[in-house]
Amino acid sequence: MSKLFETTRIKNLTIPNRFIRSATYTGMAGDDGTVTPREIRFIVNQAKGGVGLIITGYAYVLKDGQARTRQLGIYSDALLPGLTQMVKAVHEADTRIVAQVVHGGAFSAKGLTGVKAMGPSAIPATVGKMGSFPRCRAMTQDDISGIVEGFRQAAIRAKKAGFDGVQLHGAHGYLFSQFLSPFFNKRTDEYGGSVENRARIVIETYEQVRKEVGENYPVMIKMNVTDFLDGGISTDEAVQAASIYSKAGIDAIELSGGTGWGWLILGDYNRTAHRIIQDEGYYRDVAKLLKQKVSVPIILTGGILSYDVAEQIVRDGIADYVGLCRPLIREPNLVNRWKSGDTGRSDCISDNGCVLELSRGKNLECVHLATKNNT
Repeated sequence: MSKLFETTRIKNLTIPNRFIRSATYTGMAGDDGTVTPREIRFIVNQAKGGVGLIITGYAYVLKDGQARTRQLGIYSDALLPGLTQMVKAVHEADTRIVAQVVHGGAFSAKGLTGVKAMGPSAIPATVGKMGSFPRCRAMTQDDISGIVEGFRQAAIRAKKAGFDGVQLHGAHGYLFSQFLSPFFNKRTDEYGGSVENRARIVIETYEQVRKEVGENYPVMIKMNVTDFLDGGISTDEAVQAASIYSKAGIDAIELSGGTGWGWLILGDYNRTAHRIIQDEGYYRDVAKLLKQKVSVPIILTGGILSYDVAEQIVRDGIADYVGLCRPLIREPNLVNRWKSGDTGRSDCISDNGCVLELSRGKNLECVHLATKNNT
């Protein structure tokens, strides 16, 4: 049997194969972040497709951490009924589910939250190729303490709702990613400067979360290994940060890259794909390096479209798990197809057309498949 279909464990979480549905914003929640029947149907469809673990899309831990419309919320106990229903539906499909918890930081939307965005450092209003970036104020120590508390409460809710773990979102230019990135973080206090200082807010958050959920409950992180920004995080710094997270007790690390700044200001949404479109597994070199430094499982996400590539990644010890997102939007049953012996490459072309539809207020779906079905 292929190693891809081995049963593994992360803390008390048993995962029946090495395929993980990597988180993505679906735009299917209610205006206040409530789970909707539509979002449950979307998630369950992917659960039935054979992935071993699903990670939810962006679930904001405080109301002022919302970045886009119709994002999933986990900031209030009032949201627990819908979250519990989502978990129950996925479990009934015989799949596990982890809640991705996040704060938008500088990318939080004032038009949705009613308050000015805050980040590690102040950012002036900026006009870019695809729009304007509003002013962002620098966070105070009280703000940081409030963020840590928000994540602590969100983790309590995730466990209460029945989620099988939580993933701290430290990628894609959201708050934890901003603190780690020297592009966004210009602080001179204990949260700025060295990698250890820039990773401090994550460690403080992790420690509070761990106290609440217990030692056997999986607490993971998704992190950037590159921002694709001049002056952003370097590979060496990312590896150093990942080592810090691992030593603190984080149970699994998912690798990703890029920021919303690249799209809004530089107008370069597809920079990742354009850079290495011929090479599946965008961050495999970093994963290979990181595996020599940490003992916790590594999830490699980004551009993996072929069964043979996925198998090589696991067989050669480059990563422990394969993260899939866009291919599952194109073909939710992809993992079941591969398991059946039909190991043909995904038809996904990694052009982010599905995500761009969200920015236009449309459904999260493969635009090419939709066009094909309408012809």
